[in-house]
Amino acid sequence: MEKREKWTGWIGVVLMLLCAICLSLGQFIWKCYDGILPLIVGFGIYGLGALSMLCAYRFGSLSVLQPINSVSYVIAAVLGNIFLNEAITPGKVFGIVFIMAGVFFLARGEVRE
Repeated sequence: MEKREKWTGWIGVVLMLLCAICLSLGQFIWKCYDGILPLIVGFGIYGLGALSMLCAYRFGSLSVLQPINSVSYVIAAVLGNIFLNEAITPGKVFGIVFIMAGVFFLARGEVRE
């Protein structure tokens, strides 16, 4: 595999991780704040995530990159725990570990292909 192709795979993975972060933050802002300004800020952040997702698809396979977006579930659980005092139960920890393991193996496959 050429060096350029390897970096191309990583770009797609990083953009999809940025997407997951932005989607989670945008939704978190909508959940926690009222008013027009938080609504606009949330849409802006969410929109940035959507744009990074569209860009990511230029650098990798849909079958690999779309499941990486599931990191947003992990981010949402962590934000909920820190800021909303939502419990992270053993079942949630189990799910988070499986999500992160799946993302790791998918991302490795995308970069190596």
